[in-house]
Amino acid sequence: MTNTNSSTTAGIASRCQFQFSDGRSCRMLRTPAHPRFCAFHARPELELLESQRLGSEISASLNGDFLTATDINHVLGKLFTAAAQDRLPLRKAAILTYLGQVLLSSLPLVKREFPFSYKFKHWQEVLDNAAPLSPPPSPPSPTNSISSPDTVPELPDTNSPEEG
Repeated sequence: MTNTNSSTTAGIASRCQFQFSDGRSCRMLRTPAHPRFCAFHARPELELLESQRLGSEISASLNGDFLTATDINHVLGKLFTAAAQDRLPLRKAAILTYLGQVLLSSLPLVKREFPFSYKFKHWQEVLDNAAPLSPPPSPPSPTNSISSPDTVPELPDTNSPEEG
């Protein structure tokens, strides 16, 4: 005979499906932002997806290359914003910042090999068409929201006589 208790099945389906190395399962509730895991176990996967998307946004310079200090400064500014918003690991941000410093130190050699200049009108167009960093993803809203301390739920008045 099979057990068809729907409340038990729904309870198991709403739990995190992460398996520990010793075979135990996580007992936390799934997050609405992920189909299988709780917020704690979904975070590494969501961070990986965000970092892949964010990497292409951060590395987009003004002109598509890194031949000017302004190009590198624009990218470092987006990197600073992403690190301040906690959208990428600080270790990765530190490494990318160091690479930006190396790029800046090599600019005099690049300028000696490849002389160029911009007219102000062209430069203004470049700045106007620069791609900004996208806003950070919004945190998932919990299904069971906890009321704030300012709001108190109304309780029925137990002292009033019942109408009947």
